[in-house]
Amino acid sequence: MVDAKKLIQDAQTAQSQGNDARALDCFQQALAQHPNETSLLIACGNLCMKLNSFDAAITHFRSLLALDHSQQIANALCFALQARGNQAANEGRDSASEACFTEALQYIPNHPIFLYNLGNAQRNVGKLEAAAASFKQSIAADPNDADVYNNLGNVQRELGQLDLAIANYEKAIALDSNMHHSLMHLVHQKQHICDWRGEGENNFNAQVLVMREVARSTPNAAIAPFAFLAMPSTTATEQKLCANHYIEQNYLPLVALRNTLAFNHIIAAKSKLKIGYLSADFRLHPLAFLITELIENHDLTQFEINAYSYGIDDKTDVRQRLVDAFDDFVDIRGLTDVEAATRIHQDEIDILVDLTGYTQSSRTGIAVLKPTPVQINWLGFAGTMGEFSDGKPLFDYALVDKVTVPDADAFSEKLLYLPCYQPNNKRSVVKSSAKNDHDLPQDSFVFCCFNQTFKITPNVFSIWMRLLKQIPNSVLWLLACNPWAKANLEKEAELAGIEKGRLIFAERTSSDAHLERQQHADLFLDTLPYNAHTTASDALSAGLPILTCKGDTFSARVAASLLDHMGLTELISNTASAYEEKALHLAQNPAALAKLKNDLNTKKETTDLFNAKKFAQSLESQYHTIWQTHLDEDGIGS
Repeated sequence: MVDAKKLIQDAQTAQSQGNDARALDCFQQALAQHPNETSLLIACGNLCMKLNSFDAAITHFRSLLALDHSQQIANALCFALQARGNQAANEGRDSASEACFTEALQYIPNHPIFLYNLGNAQRNVGKLEAAAASFKQSIAADPNDADVYNNLGNVQRELGQLDLAIANYEKAIALDSNMHHSLMHLVHQKQHICDWRGEGENNFNAQVLVMREVARSTPNAAIAPFAFLAMPSTTATEQKLCANHYIEQNYLPLVALRNTLAFNHIIAAKSKLKIGYLSADFRLHPLAFLITELIENHDLTQFEINAYSYGIDDKTDVRQRLVDAFDDFVDIRGLTDVEAATRIHQDEIDILVDLTGYTQSSRTGIAVLKPTPVQINWLGFAGTMGEFSDGKPLFDYALVDKVTVPDADAFSEKLLYLPCYQPNNKRSVVKSSAKNDHDLPQDSFVFCCFNQTFKITPNVFSIWMRLLKQIPNSVLWLLACNPWAKANLEKEAELAGIEKGRLIFAERTSSDAHLERQQHADLFLDTLPYNAHTTASDALSAGLPILTCKGDTFSARVAASLLDHMGLTELISNTASAYEEKALHLAQNPAALAKLKNDLNTKKETTDLFNAKKFAQSLESQYHTIWQTHLDEDGIGS
């Protein structure tokens, strides 16, 4: 055994030569001989920190603290815990991050940064109430950090406390006028509660204009693409810029990691292609009512179909049916992005289809790591996922149709055209309730819109109020999304001269009950610039005509795509004025509306919109075409 004194001398020499790894090895050998020597524990701990070996540093400083209870040693341990907590957060190991900051706060209570980071970890593991408490404690310790107010607003938003979330976004912006992502959240939550007023720079329309300018001119803003997509007046070009800026700001570290991982992709002719579907929403969610029959109708002689799920298991029949539909259903919730990408690569998936995009719970980082030869953006996000500053798109392809995307320049991805962009389960609806069961006046004409309230814009609502004025016995039936939206819409209606009782709000219910009650409506009035998507399929399933106005962006054209595919083009308007005129005409002409309903019910049975088998065949044809293209590019041929 080498004498400890000699080991310490060797370690000091190695340090002077810049060989920290050698120095650490010598110090650790000496420490093994003298485990309670504080100077060796300090040296080992400091070198571990320098070498980013944070777990080892924590172990050394914990041992040191057991011998020396000074605040200085506690601070060293906390510094190591902070470094490891941040590292764990970057790796997607949020439970480990939570544990680090929880321990650090034992030694330095009310440390605002530790509380902030703890709140972030708690939010990511689903402990929303605890996260809110941590953020509030951080604010109490330091009330001048705009980021904490923003993240508290995010948690309150997820808890459904939209009024509190809005107040905290406003506080974040007041502290830092460059908190563009806070302003985007603020605008989007104002959309959710239908708050379109405010004075000066706090006016909704003024804030929309600011966000559009930010998307055009501020590459480091990193504003949420979905919230921007849903905002009134944004153009396809602005939406693409927003996505580009977002990935550039959020995913460059993963791009560097991807280059390190260097997944080896093999393009080869094969009898069966392996398709992986990646989503947070394999559960009781609108996605399930679009894709379940599609998955069940895939040709398993030509394809192996895998699911990679990172959403909750809600234990519903809907979830179980999806689990049963796939060849393999892999729950990757507990895996980091790197681990999930590695699993997908090890499963030798040929084509990965992301069904979530930039919507709630997105884990786009998995796709950034490129675990498969081909990656497709489809269904979850009605727009491009963008490209990096070097011009390389995040996804290889996007699945669209000729109605939703008439201009390929709106997308970074190469476009693959389906007969219709949106698949649909076929759902039977049997009327079992009465009109008055839903608080609908018996002799009324029922306009309805069951889109989420964030899709309702001031311009669209003004049209609806003019229609109610011109059809005296009419009511407007809306989805009760949140109490603030209900109050604000009733206030807007009264300002427009419409009495409060003519707006009727439908509470959330089961999917089957929601479909059934739509048969008591006469005409579904769509929103612009974010159309009904799954809600349009619901209405058509129930035999309810949906009148849409086709806009310029993807999200503004989905309802038109569905109607066009059914041959119901008379329900598609190209301008707001034509939309209003058509709605008025149908409400005043029962025979014309009855004919439309008859046509809809006939075409619902005879067209392909609800034919999952034919949709699967169209989709599979695209998968084969993509793969053959890559074979040809590699000189392999068929």
